Amino acid sequence: MQDVAVIIPAKDEADRIGATVKAALGLAGADLVIVVDDGSADATGQVAREAGARVVRHSRNRGKAAAMETGAEAAALLDEGREPRHLLFLDADLAETAVAAEPLIEPVRAGDADMTVAVFSSIVKLGGHGFVVRLSRDGIHRATGFTPTQPLNGQRCLTRAAFEAARPLAAGFGVETGLTIDLLRQGFRVREVEVPLAHRATGTDWRAQAHRARQFRDVARALAAREPAVVAGLDRLRGRRS
Repeated sequence: MQDVAVIIPAKDEADRIGATVKAALGLAGADLVIVVDDGSADATGQVAREAGARVVRHSRNRGKAAAMETGAEAAALLDEGREPRHLLFLDADLAETAVAAEPLIEPVRAGDADMTVAVFSSIVKLGGHGFVVRLSRDGIHRATGFTPTQPLNGQRCLTRAAFEAARPLAAGFGVETGLTIDLLRQGFRVREVEVPLAHRATGTDWRAQAHRARQFRDVARALAAREPAVVAGLDRLRGRRS
């Protein structure tokens, strides 16, 4: 049964993307791997294509959420005339461990979940990443009553219907937080699945700190847009201006 499209947003991942693509192509039912080269300055796109992926390129970096939407749109075009594939989103730096993503697909394929979210069974120390995780986890709990284990985990499998229901996605690194809230609020079933995947640990240098700052900003924006009090205030402000 060829029913899964794997979508991999990637920026400057030439050293790992080839292994990630090859591993993803080994997943049962995954006959399509789409890499969205999000404005890379290296050979990410070329390496991904040589490994067997379909590659779509953004001429400039547009962020993770935009890359996910581009990949999903490419899959939809290739799905014309057939049953829509489920969408499995994977990070570009999983390398060979991507082959262990199979448990994320099974509940969606069986109709037991509309979206699965990976819980890594082996946690790599993420150098200060915890405050962004807490921001997302607490915000999701306030909005839905659900307390996710790893709210920022980008390894997710969705039905096409669930993905479309969540559009437009929250911008940038707020996408996972927004996805979880939006789908739960609409009654979609979200299930966490433990998997032995692993990606590159976040460092502690200035680049890593800047990355975490962008994550914090995007998650905060995604939550603010979904907080009833904030949304009501914005609506009142718009009403006064109109």
